[in-house]
Amino acid sequence: MVLSDEAFARESDQVEALRSLSGAVNVASTSDYEWRALDVEQAEGADATVFADLGIGIFTADPERAASIMAAAADDPRVTAVEAERFMYALGGPEEVRSESPAVQTPSTDTGWATVRTAPVEFADTAEATWGLQATGVLDSERTGQGISVAVLDTGLDLRHPDFAGRELTARSFVSGEQAQDGNGHGTHCVGTSCGPSNPPEPPGSRRYGVAGQAEVLVGKVLGDGGSGTDTNILAAINWAISNDCRVISMSLGADIRRVSWRYETVGRRALNRGSLIVAAAGNNADRDAGNPGFVGVPANSPSIMAVGALDSRLGIANFSARSNPVDGGQVDIAAPGVEVYSTWPMDRRYRTISGTSMATPHVSGIAALLAQRTDARGEALWSELVRGAQRLELPAVDVGAGIAKAPS
Repeated sequence: MVLSDEAFARESDQVEALRSLSGAVNVASTSDYEWRALDVEQAEGADATVFADLGIGIFTADPERAASIMAAAADDPRVTAVEAERFMYALGGPEEVRSESPAVQTPSTDTGWATVRTAPVEFADTAEATWGLQATGVLDSERTGQGISVAVLDTGLDLRHPDFAGRELTARSFVSGEQAQDGNGHGTHCVGTSCGPSNPPEPPGSRRYGVAGQAEVLVGKVLGDGGSGTDTNILAAINWAISNDCRVISMSLGADIRRVSWRYETVGRRALNRGSLIVAAAGNNADRDAGNPGFVGVPANSPSIMAVGALDSRLGIANFSARSNPVDGGQVDIAAPGVEVYSTWPMDRRYRTISGTSMATPHVSGIAALLAQRTDARGEALWSELVRGAQRLELPAVDVGAGIAKAPS
């Protein structure tokens, strides 16, 4: 249930609107929990839950009762929309487009990583850094993300990973029955790209793969180890991130739904008003080789959420990367490296190379942290900085938006 701006203004009004419309007696609120981090297991005992920093309420009802509530809500000025809950998924490329590489890769002249090509330009991983950091200008930036909080909402993080030892990091699970520890790998990979260290520890050593190496990291586990989660999981983590003044919220997740969700559009707008920019993966439902350009899905198709497309090492659009959706806000806003991206993976593998708009998204999120450090921009101003700083590409804007995200000097 999406509450109107008027009802959103006061938490007591949010609770009353949810209680009166849903018939709930016991209404939980995120404000009842430390750091406004909803305990999803405790909240399961409530009849309904209010995400106080978002103006969103959730309740459980059978189809007949839900239809009755929706009919009543349609005539209630306190409610903007009522939507059924959906499942969201980690967005890897087709079959996760995973490159099966050794757990510890030691560059040599035989790998092709250091090969220099011209006409067209092609980036490649080197012993020093991934191709994505080279292409986005991160290696030339003096910024590190220090003082900026970045929330990565995904499958969690391998909290044992040595590359994050000693980092300013908070991890919470919003998935019932599962800890923040990543049992999937997708989240660990995304945290690594957005906020991995500038100088990965040795041994065994690794090329640099992380953008904002000194940013404060908030890890929200919203997808279970199987790679899926509900809107409730995601909204709980967004509420937590916003209430803790996260400048950037990175979400490499979504669903192949064309229509914009009122829920996520309202959340995106209210996040921007609070100074938090939500960055989300455009989606991997394209097969351009087969003539299918795909479309940007939920939540990235919300006008107030930045949608990220994926580029390959020649700065061409990835075969799987979704094209702009004709719905309002459904366009790709910006693009970043998303093919054969090397980053952290749960131990004992330690590192892995995979592809997807999921891998492009944390590049943009990390660069947003660098820009926030340089300019102190928040919300819409930070969005504008990202678009203004992007490098235009000789590709349709429906595929890459403003172009490739670039780090500030």
